[in-house]
Amino acid sequence: MVLTRYSLDQFVADMQALVDSQPDQQALFDTGSAYLERLVADPEAIPEQFRVPVGTGKRPNHGSYALHRGPGLFVSSVVWGPGDRIGPHDHRTWGMIGVAGNAIEETRYRRVDDRDNATTARLELDRTTVVKPGDVSLLIPEVDEIHAMHNGSDRITFEIHVYGADLVGLPRTSYNLDTGRVTHFKSTKFDNC
Repeated sequence: MVLTRYSLDQFVADMQALVDSQPDQQALFDTGSAYLERLVADPEAIPEQFRVPVGTGKRPNHGSYALHRGPGLFVSSVVWGPGDRIGPHDHRTWGMIGVAGNAIEETRYRRVDDRDNATTARLELDRTTVVKPGDVSLLIPEVDEIHAMHNGSDRITFEIHVYGADLVGLPRTSYNLDTGRVTHFKSTKFDNC
């Protein structure tokens, strides 16, 4: 019996067909998570150059690589080197993050202020989870999407991120837990484009 590898191309085709069918959120997450779990179960399905830190620039210990841009679907590879981290931020689109190698600590926050001030926010710790290989974490805009990530290990962590919109140019927010200050930003590029 020959086992067929679930390829990145097949994952993208399956996800694009799912998104194009305009499912409700629960069906999108149920079916999409199953596809993503299948993909991250075989890290070798992703080309090696998208499974390692970029090695140069402002964040040489990190890597963010665009793998697919399509209508209502964006897929990227994110690599966290040892000790790599990012503070609380949002995405403003639905998302699924599947861990393919090692593990990552994800801390979720709830926004508890009335959102009437564009320059400050008050966050409350919701939960901290160690997301392990094969696990999928879901991001639900305005409900459960503000998170911080930390690779506290001495090994590289490799993830596949799937979103309902291209993050380049998408207005987003980062949050300072100490001061309450919010910073509005837009991602400008990925390491491979």
